[in-house]
Amino acid sequence: MVELETWQRQLSERLRTLWLFKMLTTMGAIAVFFYAYFWVMRHPLSSVTVMPLTGIDELVGFWPPSFFLYATLWVYIALGTALAKDLRELAAYGAASLAMIVVGLGVFMLAPTKIPDFAIVWTQYPSLAFLKKVDVSGNACPSLHAAFAAFTAFVLHRQLTAIRAGSALLVLNLLWCLGILYSTIATRQHVALDVIAGMVLAGVASILYAGASRMPDRAWAAARGSG
Repeated sequence: MVELETWQRQLSERLRTLWLFKMLTTMGAIAVFFYAYFWVMRHPLSSVTVMPLTGIDELVGFWPPSFFLYATLWVYIALGTALAKDLRELAAYGAASLAMIVVGLGVFMLAPTKIPDFAIVWTQYPSLAFLKKVDVSGNACPSLHAAFAAFTAFVLHRQLTAIRAGSALLVLNLLWCLGILYSTIATRQHVALDVIAGMVLAGVASILYAGASRMPDRAWAAARGSG
């Protein structure tokens, strides 16, 4: 019981720390990201390539209700910032996220891709029809949706492990991530190669995040001072 109360208390303390700053910066960052994302989609520097299908795409069937899982990414991402224990951990999360965005948008602009036409009557699925109308199936590879899901799963695992949270939360974190990854294909918003490329990008970002999180206090102070 004492151990349970300990991790719950730590979880509560993390949520309360810098909560307003976390909320405002997360909302602002998402807004700026979407502006840049759609601007790049409409201003590619070369011809758009259609992504090929693989056996994984044939294995994962089209399942419209998975749109709910797809949309929960933004809640999932917010947990990564909400559970940051201090400004350094928050800055590490932001820096790694920015790196993923810069690389992803750079690829989208220089080597634009889109998903193939799946011959689905999207008007039969209102939620997906709206998504397809806005996103126009561009900016496909790497999937930043998959990248942020995988990266956030890594961050949350480290945060939950640090407070010695129960195994149920660790499993829930993994399942939530897998659900989002599955939904990117099941909604036909991405193909498997997009997701794989996104996960590779997330792996690099995770390494950057882990390195920044382990930065000694003196180096952290110097980095802030130089900024």
